[in-house]
Amino acid sequence: MNGVVEGYRTTIRISTRATPYFLVYGNDVVIPAEIEIPSLRIIQEAELSDAKLIQVRLENLALIDGRRINNVCHGQLYQNRMARAFNKKVRPINLSPGQLVLKRIFPNQDEAKGKFSPNWQGPYIVSRVLIDRALILAEMDG
Repeated sequence: MNGVVEGYRTTIRISTRATPYFLVYGNDVVIPAEIEIPSLRIIQEAELSDAKLIQVRLENLALIDGRRINNVCHGQLYQNRMARAFNKKVRPINLSPGQLVLKRIFPNQDEAKGKFSPNWQGPYIVSRVLIDRALILAEMDG
């Protein structure tokens, strides 16, 4: 495995409090150096009998789902914190009928013609303001 990729997969992420390797495989990575020069974890596993080792592995497998659920919950809490931090900086604009606005063209819309096409359409006139600041727009010529 490439050293950079290995470093990425074995570094704990703030958003999940786990490594990507753990989230995929359900256990911590054993680096090649641990096999050559055994760590305490490897020594303990080597001294276990086959039956005991299987029992320990099954117990670890039972804990994986709980750990993953905890990581998903932590990830959602992290996303909520990030959304709150972002939304603090957003200032809503109160529009009223008769004002002129531009309409954003998103990349997945048919009007998007490529990299150098404009990002906005318009101007449009706000004809009505609905609940939750939804707008009904009219073209300039009616």
